[in-house]
Amino acid sequence: MLHVVTHLRSIVLPLLAFLCLSTLAYAQTGTITGTVTDGRGPLANATVHIEHTNKGGYTNAQGRFSLEIVPGTHTVQISYVGFVAQRKTVTVSAGQTTSLDVVLAASTTMNELVVLGSRNLPRTQTETPVPVDVIDIKRIAADAPQVSINQILNYVAPSFSSGTQTVADGTDHIDPASLRGLGPDQVLVLVNGKRRYNTALVNVNGTFGRGAVGTDMNSIPTSAIDRVEILRDGAAAQYGSDAIAGVINIILKSAVNKLTVNVTTGANVTSQADNNIDGQTVQTGVNYGIPVGQKGGYINFGGSYDYRNYTNRSGPWEGAIYRTYPGGVDKTDSFLLANNITRNDIRMRAGQSRLRSAQLFVNANIPLENDAEVYFFGGIGYRNGDAAGVYRLPHDSRNIIDIYPLGFLPMIQSDIYDRSLAAGIRGHLGDWKVDFSNTYGRNEFGFKVENSLNASLQKASPTRFTCGGPVFTQNTTNLDFSRRLDVLQGLDIAFGAEHRFEQYELVAGAENSYTDYGRASQIGTDANGNPILIPDPQGAVNTIFGPDGTARPGGAQVFPGFRPENAIKATRSAISGYVDVEANFTNAFLLGGALRFENYNDFGSTLNGKLTTRYKLSEKTAVRASASTGFRAPSLHQRYYSSTSTLFVDGVPYEVGTFTNDSRPAQLLGIPELKPEKSKSISAGFTGSFGKFNLTLDGYYTRINDRIVYTDQFSGNNADTASAIDKEIYQLLSLANANRAAFFANAINSETKGVDLVLTYSTRLGGGTFRADLSGTYSYTQRVGEIKSSEKLKGKESIYFSRASRIYLERSVPREKVNLTLSYNIGKFNAFLRNVHFGSVEEATNDPKFYQTFSAKVVTDVAVGYKLTPALKLSVGSNNVFDVYPDLVENPANTTNNQFRYSRRATQFGYNGRFLFARLELNL
Repeated sequence: MLHVVTHLRSIVLPLLAFLCLSTLAYAQTGTITGTVTDGRGPLANATVHIEHTNKGGYTNAQGRFSLEIVPGTHTVQISYVGFVAQRKTVTVSAGQTTSLDVVLAASTTMNELVVLGSRNLPRTQTETPVPVDVIDIKRIAADAPQVSINQILNYVAPSFSSGTQTVADGTDHIDPASLRGLGPDQVLVLVNGKRRYNTALVNVNGTFGRGAVGTDMNSIPTSAIDRVEILRDGAAAQYGSDAIAGVINIILKSAVNKLTVNVTTGANVTSQADNNIDGQTVQTGVNYGIPVGQKGGYINFGGSYDYRNYTNRSGPWEGAIYRTYPGGVDKTDSFLLANNITRNDIRMRAGQSRLRSAQLFVNANIPLENDAEVYFFGGIGYRNGDAAGVYRLPHDSRNIIDIYPLGFLPMIQSDIYDRSLAAGIRGHLGDWKVDFSNTYGRNEFGFKVENSLNASLQKASPTRFTCGGPVFTQNTTNLDFSRRLDVLQGLDIAFGAEHRFEQYELVAGAENSYTDYGRASQIGTDANGNPILIPDPQGAVNTIFGPDGTARPGGAQVFPGFRPENAIKATRSAISGYVDVEANFTNAFLLGGALRFENYNDFGSTLNGKLTTRYKLSEKTAVRASASTGFRAPSLHQRYYSSTSTLFVDGVPYEVGTFTNDSRPAQLLGIPELKPEKSKSISAGFTGSFGKFNLTLDGYYTRINDRIVYTDQFSGNNADTASAIDKEIYQLLSLANANRAAFFANAINSETKGVDLVLTYSTRLGGGTFRADLSGTYSYTQRVGEIKSSEKLKGKESIYFSRASRIYLERSVPREKVNLTLSYNIGKFNAFLRNVHFGSVEEATNDPKFYQTFSAKVVTDVAVGYKLTPALKLSVGSNNVFDVYPDLVENPANTTNNQFRYSRRATQFGYNGRFLFARLELNL
């Protein structure tokens, strides 16, 4: 609470001072006013910018704008996503008002103004010194089958990858995402230019992004998003930690007096589904904005409700389903007959999880006097996920046959809560643009287990458990200054400071979710020499056994709860300062540089820099390049996450699981404290506009030193034949009452090389508009150098960074992806066709018997739309219309009794098959 009060004081006092300063009178000026339309109606939130100045703004709900400017002749640039930008020259006199009305024509080329990658003046995509994609979510969401932002970007953005996971604990409910083949935690996500908080979940299961902490973009409703800007270049010197691969900036809608209701429904209609259909989906999105005042202010609301059913691509259970003891005799056939079931009734759920989601976002801007404005945005959201684990067979010691006569499929459920609020004020102090803001975000991930049991409680076991979970909170305060000086052809200067506070909390579950009630401690013997036992969950003696003679395990089956010794509340803070300069030496030659210093109270300081340049070969073509250093601070999750369970070996209990780097096992094995990842990046590219064609081609190289990975589990061996190293590890772990341990560690260096191509074409055709978009990426990531294990773990490098971990790093997402999208609009009709080539991936495994490369595939999407009335549009179509699936797993032994027929470790494009959808869009 004290920290919050201090934050409020530090925010309110400068805010009051800024409000006072922002009302100072300006020198005599002229005014440019006007209206921006598309020929049919006003365009709200179009960008209006006066070239070679820091003057600019957006149109209001009526498409109107008004800008004060010093007298003289000026060039005004007007742009809007999806329309051809225009430049108009106007002459302004002191005390006079000049009118400028503009009609923008629909387009598809890369002419939208962007500010991502530069804290100064906006530029078109073909003029930026670094590659930036602008994804018009409004347009794409109206045509494409995908409804979540991750999946929309996965099929549109060339270097973005994301996929749903299966049987991966919490990762089933939050999709990890990648940019340029790097990790989920090596891309920074912004909303309206402000840092978005990370999820509370750390991915520790067998999936892409293992060991990483990402940002959950699906927590933002698609109905609230106007567009997405993707900066494909290292930008830590400009934006801070995490921006090694690039930056994704989500721009929220700001339209007013316009109600948009979008209802999409569909299902997976495929031969692989039960009864040929599953995965039923309904998403309802609503957006409406309210004008505020007479100067273009607004409050825009966007919300959604999502219903997504699970999919299942598992096969009938192969192998023994029921055994009798003693002897373990296979009695499956008689068991199935007696219960009137088939093998198809004993199955897992291998596919996407079931989700229910409700989200609400707000985006507001309230103009003040003298070009100042107050703004705020944020949202709340709740999601409930339901994913399955591995089936517990009826004879298993993990099952109580009195509760589940046929065995059971345990379910992991998640309650995910998101809260965020950003607020600030921006305006001018003299010739300086000033932006002061505070951004708060919190993600809470609660685990529950249903349709399960604690076998050590036997028939008294409940079937539902509360297992605890992580909570992450982040608060960021920014103060930014920028201006343009009339030096050379324009010198842009920006500088600022940031303070960030983070808190990571791990909440323990209910006692019955983690306790083994079948343990006891021996306190002596009776007169007959029999042991005297007392119940003790930490005891060394097993007292409850299953039909096969093995001890019944404690804790909730499928996901034991977090224990009190795992619970923690850790905090840290960081302060930073930056300066960013761009010099236009001529109209053709631009050179920029950025420098950022950041200090963390838990590991120290870092200094990073960036140089960018762009040279126009002509008015239509340019070359560009950049070089930068970067960093990513180890997350609090990676520093403090722990998950332990008790394993008894020869009657002796040992702690097994993930240990923090300041734990005794880590210290004994020489695992060092985590330090930041450091990166070096270079890129070079070419941009050009050739009539109806626009082209960008960029190559890049990124080296990351001290990359953080999640190790496999270390164990020792005390046998006489064991090696000296194994014996020492055994003894070291025994000192900490452990026999297996995994850690987060700065284990490797990596290099990533790649190239990105984006080509667009648009033309009038047969009374309509034809558009073609071709984008492609090739990214090659590999570990370089030696694995950085400690002296005590020499010879254990294959555990420190295993082959499976290497595949997750290098080959679990496609190295190449090519997207060709064709669209045609004429009158009330529109048609949409997209082909996406997903490159090959590999199975992440350490067992040579299971090595497999899954071949490249092409997935085709189609859609057609028709405007029933000017306000109502109907669209129908399909994702994966040809029902394409990845290659089947070749080795039956790698399918878990025919349950994982498709790999659950490789992230190619999923295996849900054909998805048919219908969408009704209402615009009033």
